[in-house]
Amino acid sequence: MIYTVTFNPSIDYVMFTNQFEVGELNRAHETNKFAGGKGINVSRVLKTLNVKSTATGFVGGFPGEFIKDALAKSDILTDFVEVQDDTRINVKLKSGLETEINGPGPNIEPDHYEQFLSKMKKTTSEDTVIIAGSVPSTLKKPVYQEVAEILKETGANLIVDAEKDLMKSILSYKPKFVKPNKTELEEIFDKQIETDQEVIECAESLLQEGAQAVIVSLGGEGAIYVDQTTKLKAIVPNGQVVNTVGSGDSTVAGMVAGLETGQDIESAFKLAVSCGTATAFNADLAESQDIEKIISEVVIKHI
Repeated sequence: MIYTVTFNPSIDYVMFTNQFEVGELNRAHETNKFAGGKGINVSRVLKTLNVKSTATGFVGGFPGEFIKDALAKSDILTDFVEVQDDTRINVKLKSGLETEINGPGPNIEPDHYEQFLSKMKKTTSEDTVIIAGSVPSTLKKPVYQEVAEILKETGANLIVDAEKDLMKSILSYKPKFVKPNKTELEEIFDKQIETDQEVIECAESLLQEGAQAVIVSLGGEGAIYVDQTTKLKAIVPNGQVVNTVGSGDSTVAGMVAGLETGQDIESAFKLAVSCGTATAFNADLAESQDIEKIISEVVIKHI
């Protein structure tokens, strides 16, 4: 089974306005509500690719019920730990530029955390666990490391999509792959990255620290894949970027789906980049028809 872990999920409340004026009454001409969070996004795209997963993490209150119901309606399995506080609601304001206001996460009690760890201890070498995104500020634990330590014992595959310190904290546990974007890579190495060769050098440094493979998202410039024997560059088609939220998560889902269904690295990487691009061109996450169209236009080069 593939498990997607979202420690700090949300309802993403997306509001579209023609023009936003600070300090004035503004009216949205369209609104959408989605079950949000990086791991949840991965599960949703995996479902689109006909690959089963179970979404886990922490949910609470009416927003938590909304998330569980939304995933159930999409026929996605869930196994969340229930907490007392409300799951956060994040507001995405789209008015030309995109503005985000993210709510605080709920309080995670020690017994809730232990319930979650117990779920991780039930994994086996047949399982893949994808941990992604932020951790609620009340959960003052080295969460990523503790999960990685458990998976080291159970033999489950580990995949990580997280910002600088969280990603760095688990490299020694040899994750199957990590997926920073270019900005996150610059933060990790505290330098500006200008060329593909610099991306490769940084990715190789992550390999030296333990990652088995690295996928670096480059936005409109595509993506780069690096492991010990292979270096690939994906060139993506031009298109109108509608939504950047979830693009990286879609890339992770595509790579996992490709590997899970027995594709070789190049084919899985092509699917991954196609999923990420399709989401960027969509108001929500990638749809099957969008992925199918884009995958025929993505070019993979050995570098």
